[in-house]
Amino acid sequence: QVQLVESGGGLVQPGGSLRLSCAVSGFIFSRFCMGWFRQAPGKEREFVAALTPSGGMKYYKDSVKGRFTISRDNAKNTVSLQMNSLKPEDTAVYYCAAGARVIVEMNSRGYDYWGQGTQVTVSS
Repeated sequence: QVQLVESGGGLVQPGGSLRLSCAVSGFIFSRFCMGWFRQAPGKEREFVAALTPSGGMKYYKDSVKGRFTISRDNAKNTVSLQMNSLKPEDTAVYYCAAGARVIVEMNSRGYDYWGQGTQVTVSS
């Protein structure tokens, strides 16, 4: 049974930090690209960050470059998203996703499995 379980969301003030984690089970994690997407109210789901199965290549949405860092631990079957210098426009539900590919896909259609999401709210 495939499971992706996100954690680490919450309420944070502008300029603050959060670390999201996604624990994975039910498939061979080290063979999958992993990504983070987000969806704000009334908006479409959008790509945030992703990395290759080895973690050697990482890709980011332009607006989060330099503030967010994606990483993975293939021994622990986890992927994380460190978010610094958070802004109100980062407020959204954040989803972890897994894609059975070796090349990162920034389109959500390129992912096979999804978590339930975790809410991130940036507000003073």
